[in-house]
Amino acid sequence: MGRRSGSTDSTESTESTDSTESPEWDSTSARTRVRREFDVGATRAAGAAGLPALTFARVTKQRTVGVLRVVFGLLGLVALTVGYDRDIHTGDAVNFWFYFTDLSNMFAAGVFLYGGIAVLRGRPGVPDLMRGAAVLYLVITGLVYWTLLANTINAQTIVWENDIVHGVMPTVLVIDWLVSPPARRLGFGKASRWLAFPILYLAVSLIRGPIVRWWPYDFLDPTQPGGYTHVTTWSFIVTGVFVVFMLLIVWAGNQLGSSSGSPSSDRSLSTRSA
Repeated sequence: MGRRSGSTDSTESTESTDSTESPEWDSTSARTRVRREFDVGATRAAGAAGLPALTFARVTKQRTVGVLRVVFGLLGLVALTVGYDRDIHTGDAVNFWFYFTDLSNMFAAGVFLYGGIAVLRGRPGVPDLMRGAAVLYLVITGLVYWTLLANTINAQTIVWENDIVHGVMPTVLVIDWLVSPPARRLGFGKASRWLAFPILYLAVSLIRGPIVRWWPYDFLDPTQPGGYTHVTTWSFIVTGVFVVFMLLIVWAGNQLGSSSGSPSSDRSLSTRSA
């Protein structure tokens, strides 16, 4: 009988303690459950929207970059198509394919289109090494034109098309490089591969020129005053400019990439393993 009475007192004491602590415990538990359910709901919502674990602002920036790349890639192709149609009607269709301006703009338009579509689909885009090459070629295209060739406009020049391939495209390529710098640091050794195309272009122009009696630019034409001395001098000058801007593009990309601490748009939107 005495044990039962003691047991009852113990039970009552325990129940009294539990009843005193339970409101606080229930409140904490409820807050934990609500927070957990909110986190799960947010995760599911993000998954349903197909978004990676990125901030909204960053995703918006990357999608904007993707759209603009597609837009300017198409703009470049339109300008090139119009220029080619003009050359067909003026009997210069073959030589169209031997202008550095046209070749570099075709390459840049392809880089923009592929890279933009890839970003919008959440896939890896164009390698940064290839993007850098497009930037270099378009920078030199614009620089050489506006410093040496801008006074060569004639009656056959389509002004808006000319402005796009020599002005708009070089500008947006540079902006794209600065806004979306390389995901990984670029080595100057690898970037030196960018010079292969300009050197090959120079060789082809100098070999083909005497055969067809046509040169794409006056500074490559040995029939101009100064002959091959003139051509050699300007070839070294332009090659030097290529090297200088190659170094600047690599340096700027590495500086901005390392300071931002975020990967390039061509990489960071990917939500797939492929």
